[in-house]
Order: sequence, then structure tokens, then C-alpha cells
Amino acid sequence: MAEAKDPSKYTGAERVAIFLMSIGEASASEVLRHMGPKEVQKIGTAMASLERISRRDIDYVLKLFSEAVHEHTSLGIGAEDYVRSVLTSALGEDKASGLIDRILLGRNSKGLEALKWLDPRAIAEMIRHEHPQIVAIVLSHLDADQAAETLAFLPERMQSDIILRIATLDGVQPAALHELDEILERQLSGKSTAKSSMVGGVQTAANILNFMDASQGTAVMAGVTQVDEDLSERIQELMFVFDSLVDVDDRGIQTLLREISTDQLVLALKGADDALKDKVFKNMSKRAAEMLREDLAAKGPVRLSDVESAQKDILATARRLAESGDIVLGGAGGETLI
Repeated sequence: MAEAKDPSKYTGAERVAIFLMSIGEASASEVLRHMGPKEVQKIGTAMASLERISRRDIDYVLKLFSEAVHEHTSLGIGAEDYVRSVLTSALGEDKASGLIDRILLGRNSKGLEALKWLDPRAIAEMIRHEHPQIVAIVLSHLDADQAAETLAFLPERMQSDIILRIATLDGVQPAALHELDEILERQLSGKSTAKSSMVGGVQTAANILNFMDASQGTAVMAGVTQVDEDLSERIQELMFVFDSLVDVDDRGIQTLLREISTDQLVLALKGADDALKDKVFKNMSKRAAEMLREDLAAKGPVRLSDVESAQKDILATARRLAESGDIVLGGAGGETLI
């Protein structure tokens, strides 16, 4: 029998996992709804890896959370079944399916699924000599942020072509996906069960470009425009860039401002248009707006890379708030609430 683990040695993610597994699927699902995808994945991974949870462990964790625990818990069911049930309830079947595979298969996953666990640079090295259509399918299968980093490591001459192919990709036949899975499987020295998948499309291309640095994204879009101007416009309509924050409603802007630092905001606004600056000033107190204007005037010249980095961080915060339902990203690709 494995030696019991000292409960104080559990990581933060493991403590959260024990807590959630103690309060039942419905309550755990409600908690997970308020977390971002990365947090859900980290905690789900901890859930799947936990074994032999003792009463002492539960009491220790519940003491940390300052919550009372009832006599009956959900720890009697299999960890895998629990993870599938909780994540599906929290995220819906479509969103949860890929995440469940990543959590439960982990390092044992092969083929396309295994790529999701690799460093973007390693993925780029693996696929850089493949046909651009193969590369497009692979990137479409990854999460947008991971795909964006991978694309950035590929040769610049390929990037626009790949985005074009992603944007015009309607899906992949199961047989073709199976073949691709086997190719990647051989490179990763393993076996895998292929899944049919609908990947690609204009929205996927826009999502990937959203996560690229502004200078890289601009260069990629310039290449796309040269080949297909209409497609370029469709992609840009679905992209949410920093200046798109002007289309977020006032309440959403106020929520966002509470989540970011003044220094970060000053840097980001140095590269923003006047409409967005006015939107921000309008949603601050008079005194705070005056101080922000003074900070902007006193800041002086700043490096473009610093401005883009600050804007990227604020956009990441905005997407996190949108995913949790705290704000609605309006404008391109957004929906009007009535």
C-alpha cells in the first residue's frame, strides 16, 4: 500500500481538487464555471491524478477553506468518471470534450492530442517541413494561443499561406484525419485512436491571429490580403484587437478597468486611438481620468514592443472576463444583448 501523503504537501491545485471533489458534482460545476480554461485544466488534471484521499486530507483542506463538510462526498466514484461528469456539466459537452482528453490522456495521448502537451517551438520544428495544408490542419486542432505561438516559430514566408488555408478549411474527413494522426503518431513513437473533427474556418484563423504579436499579425494579414482581399476582410471582421475595446459597453469597460493596473493601462493607451481613450476616460471618475491624462502626457516616448505587450495582457484579461461571463466583447464577432 502506498504511504499516505502528508496533507500539507498538497499543491494549491490539488487542494482545490480535493475540495471540489468533496462538495459534489453540481456545486463543483458551479465553481468551475467562474474559472478560465487554463485554471479548469490545471484543477481537472489534479482531480484525475489524486488517489487514496483520506479523511485527514479532506479535513485539512476543508479547514483551509474554512468550510464545513457533510458526511457524504463524491469521492467514492472513479476519478475519471467524476472529471468527465463535472467538466461536461460546467462547460457543456462541446467545450469539455477536448479538455477532458487533454486531462485524462495527458502524457499518454498520442498523435494530434499529444501535440497539445508540447512546447510550441517543438511543434513548429516537427511540422515545418510538412505540406502547408497539413500544417493548417494541425494548427486548427490546437488551442488558439498555442497555435499562435507555433505559427510564430514557422518561417514568415509560410505564415500567410497557412492562415489562408485555415480560414478556408471546412473540416477534415475521418480517413484523412486518421492518416495524419498516424503520421504524427510515428513521429512521437506511439499509437493513437483517431477522431473525426471539424476544424478550421475563418473564426479559427481570426482566433489564432488574435493571440499573435501585433507586428506578426499585421505581416500575416498583409500576405493574406494580397492573395484574397475578401477573405482578409472576413478574418479582420472576426478579430478582436485592442482598439475593438471601444465597442465594449460601459459596464464592461468599468469591470475591465478594475482588473488592470494603471501602469499597464498607461502603456497600452499610448498606442490606442482617441476613440478608445475617450471611452476609458468616460468610464472613470473625473479625478481618476485627469490623473490618467497627466500620466499619459508625462510618460513620453515608449517602445512599441512595450505598448503591444501591455495591450496583449489587457486583451487576455478581457477574454478571461468574457469567458467567465463578466463582460461581453462587442463589435466584431460579438452579439448584442437585449
